[in-house]
Amino acid sequence: GMNVLFIVVDDLRPVLGCYGDKLVKSPNIDQLASQSVVFNNAYAQQAVCAPSRVSFLTGRRPDTTRLYDFYSYWRVHAGNYSTMPQYFKENGYMTMSVGKVFHPGVSSNYHDDYPYSWSIPPFHPSTEKYENDKTCRGKDGRLYANLVCPVNVTEMPGGTLPDIQTTEEAIRLLKVMKTQKQKFFLAVGYHKPHIPLRYPQEFLKLYPLENITLAPDPWVPKKLPSVAYNPWMDIRQRDDVQALNVSFPYGPLPDDFQRQIRQSYYAAVSYLDMQVGRLLNALDDVGLSSSTMVVFTADHGWSLGEHGEWAKYSNFDVATRVPLMFYVPGMTSAAASQQGRIFPYLDPFSHNLGLVPQGQSKKVVELVSLFSTLAELAGLQVPPACPKTSFHVALCTEGASIVHYFNSSEEKVETEDGCEDNNRCHTEEPVAFSQYPRPSDTPQWNSDRPELKDIRIMGYSMRTIDYRYTVWVQFNPNNFSADFEDVHAGELYVVEIDPNQDYNIYNNTLHGHLFKKLLGFLKH
Repeated sequence: GMNVLFIVVDDLRPVLGCYGDKLVKSPNIDQLASQSVVFNNAYAQQAVCAPSRVSFLTGRRPDTTRLYDFYSYWRVHAGNYSTMPQYFKENGYMTMSVGKVFHPGVSSNYHDDYPYSWSIPPFHPSTEKYENDKTCRGKDGRLYANLVCPVNVTEMPGGTLPDIQTTEEAIRLLKVMKTQKQKFFLAVGYHKPHIPLRYPQEFLKLYPLENITLAPDPWVPKKLPSVAYNPWMDIRQRDDVQALNVSFPYGPLPDDFQRQIRQSYYAAVSYLDMQVGRLLNALDDVGLSSSTMVVFTADHGWSLGEHGEWAKYSNFDVATRVPLMFYVPGMTSAAASQQGRIFPYLDPFSHNLGLVPQGQSKKVVELVSLFSTLAELAGLQVPPACPKTSFHVALCTEGASIVHYFNSSEEKVETEDGCEDNNRCHTEEPVAFSQYPRPSDTPQWNSDRPELKDIRIMGYSMRTIDYRYTVWVQFNPNNFSADFEDVHAGELYVVEIDPNQDYNIYNNTLHGHLFKKLLGFLKH
């Protein structure tokens, strides 16, 4: 069997060299991609931290975990579902969590689902507690809790930052595991580029402000239904944004500040890349890179001004699309290269390799497939597909393994193989489903993160290679039911002619077949 290094990043959309971004400096993640199968069309099931993480860690969709907010623990509230790390643990693996893997708090029972999911208590960096403190120096020399927050690390509480501590602890555990005979599943959760955009200030040098553009579509689209818009409340609450006095809900941020946010998001990604580089270099150092698969992904994306929106909290591609790559020794890459090193550390300040991914798949895939995919790659029995209603079933998944996409060339028509697998034929065009709750038809203070009791509308969204189709329907939080006969609004974007999803053609297109497809899926 093979070890697993599972890297999950908070709020990272695919602004990476290996995804074709021309501005970003991400040499270490690009180097990982050059040894991996990279999925170009991977989507989260809900564009907010806790629901997305509980979904992919249990292999169940939000309608099954019943977590759309931050305030319930699925084992109590929905069903006693096994998680991916729990399954590995029950199959003899040492499972370890470092940094932000489960979302902390109620939704993981205050202890990151320990002891069910992990062999040892999860590690959280000691400086995590300062994340939202006033640690950003303003022009006046005073400290603020800003959104845009380049810092001098030596001045920070503890003289470090959470992701640096997370990397150090993960490296320490790799050194320990090197001496053990036991296989391991090590999950490493990075905070950046989650807000605040707090990172070592030297990374700003990589992105001179004059090279930073606005989003290609920094306006609210004319035909965007108001229910679909997210008013980015979390950003408005930061000191530097508050000082701008932007009108609610649509008031645009000033252009120069938009550029600063985008600049700092990129800088935070390069800071993250450095941490990933140090981690993978350590995997080489301890001699485990030929016996450890590496999975790299994020919990969801993040809008950078597209559609006049910031943050996550929507069904657009910018909020739901994530990077997803799998390095599997001997399968996705040849044997070790120079001096047996696969991941030599690359300094983002001096390297920009522009390495191409080993294999790229345009297949549309979902994070809910991670559980079954990792099980299959590790040679474990793949958990069965969930029945139509699975609240009482402890071990099953709602996302089929995507291993069969790893080496299929894009052109050849998939054969009928896999049809005995519970009717999950691989002949159907793959689809990704996401969803997002709203408290009302128009944007209000809690539109981004409504609590369960306040949810009145659910936006169900279906992404294929050709289009994104979303219907916003009446939802009853008391019995978790959606009423598809009561459609409040809809969206339809055609990828080929409208890649940025700016021109909603829902009201002037016949889409009954799409509605049927969406319903057929949701009713299984």
